[in-house]
Amino acid sequence: MKTLTIVSLLIVLITSCSYQPVKPWEKDILAKPTMALTPDKVDSFLDEHIYFSKEASTGGQGVGGGGCGCN
Repeated sequence: MKTLTIVSLLIVLITSCSYQPVKPWEKDILAKPTMALTPDKVDSFLDEHIYFSKEASTGGQGVGGGGCGCN
């Protein structure tokens, strides 16, 4: 009985562990749209417009410095 239990446990442990890597052509299916750098173009445009209107400057997206001229 003890041997049967050990063998059954080993079979369960061996068969329950599997590793299947994601293939490059499957990555687009797994990627979520919200993980994009700009998930929504309209929201990105509106945010940039609001920032420009409040700061009276443009740019500063992804680079050092802002509209004040200080780097």
